[in-house]
Amino acid sequence: MTSQEINKLLEQLKQEIEGIQPDDEKGQELLRELAEDIRELLERAESKQPASPMMKRLEASIDHFEVTHPELTAALSSLFNILSNAGI
Repeated sequence: MTSQEINKLLEQLKQEIEGIQPDDEKGQELLRELAEDIRELLERAESKQPASPMMKRLEASIDHFEVTHPELTAALSSLFNILSNAGI
């Protein structure tokens, strides 16, 4: 996957996240952190080394939103797989 495709996916995730209003505090916190991670990745598009905590937050977000937001979960899973396959 090219960096342009990754950037496109990150932009799509950013838009998806902005449209979600979770009912619980944990969901709100996860989305805030995830939005910040995505913003950071977009700013450092040429870097292939996001912070390790970002991957843990990404996993936690996937687990948390799996039932309530399946489309977001699918997009987050794709991002996780892409980053993992890239050795990040």
